[in-house]
Amino acid sequence: MDYVVIVEKGETSYGAYVPDLPGCVAVGETREEAMQLIREAIEFHLEGLRQDGRPVPAPSSSIELVTVDA
Repeated sequence: MDYVVIVEKGETSYGAYVPDLPGCVAVGETREEAMQLIREAIEFHLEGLRQDGRPVPAPSSSIELVTVDA
């Protein structure tokens, strides 16, 4: 499954979250670290849902890039 991950650069770190999986977040010092940690967080999150007998949400978010004149 492919989930959309939003990555945001902060002052000293990068944050990542998954819109289709509320509460699934990660923070890393670099973008690469944040991406590795969010992969692990997604796997952990889905495993927890399965263990609790809850449905695993199908990916439904999508992205579009919008270009505007600056």
